Parts: sequence; C-alpha cells; structure tokens
Amino acid sequence: MGAVLAWLSLTFMSMPAVETSEPAMQGMPSIVSPVLWAPSYAFMVCAMWAIMMVAMMLPSAAPMILLYARVAARAPRETSMLAPTFVFAGTYVALWSVFAVIATSLQWALSGLHVVSDVTMAVGDRRIGGALLLVTGLYQLTPLKRICLDNCRSPLSFLTARWRPGINGAVRLGLAHGAYCVGCCWLLMALLFVGGVMNLIWVAAIAIIVLIEKTVPFGDRVGRIAGGLAILAGLTLIVIPTLV
Repeated sequence: MGAVLAWLSLTFMSMPAVETSEPAMQGMPSIVSPVLWAPSYAFMVCAMWAIMMVAMMLPSAAPMILLYARVAARAPRETSMLAPTFVFAGTYVALWSVFAVIATSLQWALSGLHVVSDVTMAVGDRRIGGALLLVTGLYQLTPLKRICLDNCRSPLSFLTARWRPGINGAVRLGLAHGAYCVGCCWLLMALLFVGGVMNLIWVAAIAIIVLIEKTVPFGDRVGRIAGGLAILAGLTLIVIPTLV
C-alpha cells in the first residue's frame, strides 16, 4: 500500500504545472535560483526523493518484510508482530530517506554548477551521463554488489543469521537490511540523473530492474546483463556525446 501511494504521489508530482501569468506559479524551478534554493523548494525536492525511494524500493523489500512479520509472529518473546514489523520496515525506509537527503544535496550542488537542469532534473552533459552509466555498469559486476545483492535476495538466510527479538532487534535488522539494499542499489538510483529524476518511465525502468534483481530466480544474471548494457551505453555517450 505504501508503495502504491508513493507511485500515485510521484505521478501527481510529475504532472506539468498549470501555466499562469505569475512566474512563481509556473513550476517549482521558478522559485529557486541555480545557486541558492528556497527552503520550501529544498524541502519539496527532498520529499520527492524520499517518496521516490519508497516507490522504487518497497516492492523489492516486500518479501523480506513479510517474512520478518511471519517470524516475529512466531517468536516466543514477541507480544505482537505489528510493532517490531513496523519498526523493521520503518528503519529500512528511514535509511533510504537518509539517502534521499544525500541525493537532494547532490542535486543542489550539481544545479549550482549548472550541470543538472532544474526543469528536467537530468544532467545536460552527455559525457557526465555516460560516466555515470559506465561507473554504474562496472559496479554491477563487482564482488561488493554481489554480496549486497545476495543478502537482499535471501530473506530467510538473512533473518536466520541475524535475528534478534524485540524492538531493538527490529532496528538492528532494519539497519542491516537497509545498508545492504543501499549498497546494492545506490548507483542505480544515481542513474535517475541521467534519464531525469521526474521521468516516470525512467524511474519505472530502474525500479523494475531492482525488483527483478532481488526477487526473480535469475535476477542476479539480469543485473549483470543490465550492467553490461550500462557500460556499453556509457562508453557510447562518452565517445559519441552527440548521439541521440
């Protein structure tokens, strides 16, 4: 349900603003300079990132959260499965919210350097976009990516090895799962700057890759294939930056 609401919010936020004679009402970028963001705009951008992380990551985290709820319900020391389950999921979301703050700070810095458009929220230099694709593709093939992905793909093994009862245990497990999840997907999230942060097709494509990677039996191979394609696309943009 949380992911559905987040996707509905993203759809609403991506709708073009109604044109008006007042410049300040023609879209969010009009209330911000390229160097100094108004606090209200910074808050909106951070909220947008946080909502986007929930929309993109909760579906792939659902198997882990549901399994945690079942284990918590059977744990002898738990009086209710709801409280620790909400804490576990909330801690996971909180960690991605921290990532949203970092992404907002990066967007602000790139906007100040006139690298990211305040309208499309995408990098304008194809070489920079190519470099992001190249680095992301290479990371997809690294042992660190594999370790993080393995922990995300194996909810039962993860909980068996790290289970701790109670609220404190839920926080520790949520932090651990969130850390592995961020380690698995942070560069994929950075690709939002390539296709446009508010480009829903691009957002959905990355979310689908993440979901397949984590939940489908052959998802790890799909992740490596996606990495190879990202390397190819990145090299193409770097070598031939004018290629559409």
